[in-house]
Amino acid sequence: MSETLNKSFVDRRKPKGERETVIALTSEEIAAREARAAEAAAEQAQREKEAADLAAAKQSAQDKLAELGLTDLEIAAITGA
Repeated sequence: MSETLNKSFVDRRKPKGERETVIALTSEEIAAREARAAEAAAEQAQREKEAADLAAAKQSAQDKLAELGLTDLEIAAITGA
């Protein structure tokens, strides 16, 4: 199933019903669009990894404080959690 991607231009100077022009994207535009989508997906994956790393570091720090004998209430007071 091949889907044609289009771009649309609106010229408000033209009369109603003639304002919109729809043009199929060129292969170069499609390639650029796909490259931007891949880049956005990679950036999202990096943000998710950073968030997971931060959560793991926070949990590790809380575990270490608990090993020192602090209660959950004391840990929450120190970390603001």
